[in-house]
Amino acid sequence: SVFRDKRDRVVRRAILWNDQRTAAECDEIEQRAGGRNKLIQMVANPALTGFTAPKILWLRNHEPRHFDKTRKILLPKDEIRRRMTGEYATDVSDASGMLLLDVAKRRWSKRLLSALELDVDLFARCYESEEVTGRLTSAAAKLLGLSTDCVVVAGAGDCAAGAVGNGIVNRGVLSTSIGTSGVMFVHSDEVKIDPQGRIHTFCHAVRGKWHMMGVNLSAGGSLQWFRNELCKADVAKARRAKVEVYDLLSKEAASAPAGSEGLFFLPYLSGERTPHAAPDARGCFIGLTLAHTRGPLLRATMAGVTSSMRHSLTIIDGLGLPVP
Repeated sequence: SVFRDKRDRVVRRAILWNDQRTAAECDEIEQRAGGRNKLIQMVANPALTGFTAPKILWLRNHEPRHFDKTRKILLPKDEIRRRMTGEYATDVSDASGMLLLDVAKRRWSKRLLSALELDVDLFARCYESEEVTGRLTSAAAKLLGLSTDCVVVAGAGDCAAGAVGNGIVNRGVLSTSIGTSGVMFVHSDEVKIDPQGRIHTFCHAVRGKWHMMGVNLSAGGSLQWFRNELCKADVAKARRAKVEVYDLLSKEAASAPAGSEGLFFLPYLSGERTPHAAPDARGCFIGLTLAHTRGPLLRATMAGVTSSMRHSLTIIDGLGLPVP
């Protein structure tokens, strides 16, 4: 979240999506909304620490001086747009993750904004992803070596944009991706909401469509942690040999048998979203013995991540969305 004052200056450093400091604010949002179920009815999702609304309330609760200066709250890509066009705009897919959008109606939720005592003018105008939101300013065009005839469209959140690129734009198509986090993403022609709030329902980057998404916070991040903390010699060796260290670690994991010799890994290194909305959850190895070598540890790490992501697929299937 990027907070800007009336002179368009940044009020404070941005608070990132994976910042987990807002558990108390999530509770506050549910209370102000009249309970978890009513909140889900308003914005299709429960209050989670990764969403923008809890971060806004955290700023108001803990840094009131900064909150009082704030006149606009933008998502990172929309701050770049502002610098390119001078316009305050966002798109419905990215805005869905702010927990302030009426996802079914694809517009800001006046009911929730009122309950949270937030002025709608704090937020940018919402567009569908392909809609033009402005043109390059003269200064931006000169800096980029382009013409002021260049238009800037609304764009999309990272997962929705990636889904369009991967062809996840029709019913019955699903994708899985693992970066720092892990995402299970499925297209939906209509609004489908998990009444338990275990997976997200967002507007898609496709006009008039939606998607459901399960997110695991430490997917590739778990393997990255393993590499950084337990494989420093291997990193140096791979650098000297000019090979990718992850290829070496994958071969080592493959040498371990399926089941990792009875070893299990819970990938909750930075809390979790799906299906456990638990910012205080912590990762662990279970079943570790003196007999275990590093190969089973690596395989268990990978298996723990994929098993955790499969929970999302099970929920999606249970909601009646067709998947391959």
